[in-house]
Amino acid sequence: MERKEHLLKGIPVLASLDIKKTVEFYKTKLGFNRVGYLDDNYAVIARDNFVVHFWKCDDKIHPENTSCYVDVKDVDGLYEELKPFGVIHPNGKLKNHPHGMREFAILDENGNMIKFGQETNS
Repeated sequence: MERKEHLLKGIPVLASLDIKKTVEFYKTKLGFNRVGYLDDNYAVIARDNFVVHFWKCDDKIHPENTSCYVDVKDVDGLYEELKPFGVIHPNGKLKNHPHGMREFAILDENGNMIKFGQETNS
């Protein structure tokens, strides 16, 4: 049986200890400029073509054990943009990896890790 294409894109749903503080962090530190929905328990925000949802939780174990990956263009430029905000993961500095990606990672104030990557041409 031939499978049809049904999957269009993935949208991460990350945990937040405080929804409004999380949205403010993403706006001021990461440049997110669109809020699609916001209340005390849930938020939908975006920057460029990257949309992320947040759900309210009360246990930091959830965000501290959660991550997502974002394909980007000009990963070097994004790294330089975010570096002054002190959000780069201590073990996630920009570098080339054997799996053909140039990437770096950030941590938000909840502990969620987001990795940003771009294919290398080598």
